[in-house]
Amino acid sequence: MNSFCALIVDDEEEFLETVIKRLKKRNVRVAGAKSGEEALQQLKQHPVDVVVLDVRMPGIDGIQTLREIKRNFPLVEVIMLTGHASIEVAIEGMELGAFDYLMKPVEIDELLYKLQDAYKKKSIQQEKINKIEKRNV
Repeated sequence: MNSFCALIVDDEEEFLETVIKRLKKRNVRVAGAKSGEEALQQLKQHPVDVVVLDVRMPGIDGIQTLREIKRNFPLVEVIMLTGHASIEVAIEGMELGAFDYLMKPVEIDELLYKLQDAYKKKSIQQEKINKIEKRNV
């Protein structure tokens, strides 16, 4: 699988650092953000393929951040992350365009598989767009 870039968004600093470190060991290009606001700023400056987004954060919560990501970066896939077993919020996230959701604490291999699946979906969408654009030239 081609190399992809991920952004992990979580206000729990220790969790964020651990996930980033473990994904880097698995050769994933990964960055972190501690808030929805920071994530949106980073996306403007450094495009990524997949965002892993915590649902509950101070400031802009995960659902509002998801809305902004989908509005401004529609091809970016988003995996919602919840530690509060709030299935309703996860379902809302899926309805707003999230790729999937995972419960905390997340098994790193499970996260990696979800990231790869989300990247695969994004790549397929990008290929379709490229074909359409070539036909319209």
